[in-house]
Amino acid sequence: MQIHKIYPVGFAANCYLVTADGKTAVAIDPSQPRVSEEAEKRGLQIQYVLLTHGHFDHIGGCAALQQTGVKIGCLQAEKPLALGKDNLAEEYGRTVPSFHVDFTYEDKEMLNLCGMQIKVIATPGHTAGGACYLVKNALFTGDTLFFETAGRTDLPTGSAAQLQQSLQKLRALEGDYKVYAGHGEDTTLGYEREHNGYLQ
Repeated sequence: MQIHKIYPVGFAANCYLVTADGKTAVAIDPSQPRVSEEAEKRGLQIQYVLLTHGHFDHIGGCAALQQTGVKIGCLQAEKPLALGKDNLAEEYGRTVPSFHVDFTYEDKEMLNLCGMQIKVIATPGHTAGGACYLVKNALFTGDTLFFETAGRTDLPTGSAAQLQQSLQKLRALEGDYKVYAGHGEDTTLGYEREHNGYLQ
């Protein structure tokens, strides 16, 4: 398995291209339309998109990808936010081209995409339908868990109590994982257990 991290240009989220065969890929949080070009540079064809949540800075590339036949998925509870006015685009003076969600899933589901088993972990708190994804030794945390900090909860559908429960769910995962967050640098779950006050 290979993971390609696409840093945003300007304000947007990190995007991750995950591939098992070096040809087809799952894109996690395609924040900008340029994600498609970045995939082509790496010889990858994106077939699926998984959203950690529906804020505008994580979904900006969805419409462009969907026009090429890419299927977009998110946690069932997040679908209204990803497609609605609470994605914060208006508040930040942005526009997000419209798209639709092709498939949804629930907590603990195993997705078989592009030859990879991807475990869905529901992690509400930053938003009501936030999700993390576990793929082998990689944990994609969106805006739930960052290097030495955690996501904010003062935005629509956010909940501090739910976020704390979600963080404890991540803390309780057996073993250690490389953590790929929605913003900032990579870390590990082991490091965050020791150094992140939100996981204490």
